[in-house]
Amino acid sequence: MQTMETIGRHVIAELWECEFDKLNDINFIERTFVEAALKSGAEVREVVFHKFAPQGVSGVVIISESHLTIHSFPEHGYASIDVYTCGEIDPTIAAKYIADALGSQTREMTEISRGMGPVTVKKPLVTAHA
Repeated sequence: MQTMETIGRHVIAELWECEFDKLNDINFIERTFVEAALKSGAEVREVVFHKFAPQGVSGVVIISESHLTIHSFPEHGYASIDVYTCGEIDPTIAAKYIADALGSQTREMTEISRGMGPVTVKKPLVTAHA
């Protein structure tokens, strides 16, 4: 049986103090997520986003290497994002691109290795105030 270091890498990001208008703009978020996937070297397969009333956006970009997701809460200046990739794609590239695009002033990003057995959460990759 062949072993591998990891099946996937999963970045979970807490983005605070984001710009309200960006968090509430489905077209901006969709474009940002597709660009983030492409910048990381991923291959985009499907794109699905939904705008809530009175505000907020949720969505997913399915990539050949896994997915990118968001749930935005404009009224709190907050977005939760996940970037999960398999293979050689670095999820931190996409996660940082999204955080910057949304104007996040405070962010916490944690990376979890997937497919290695019991999940252990290390201390956050980034806890930053822009």
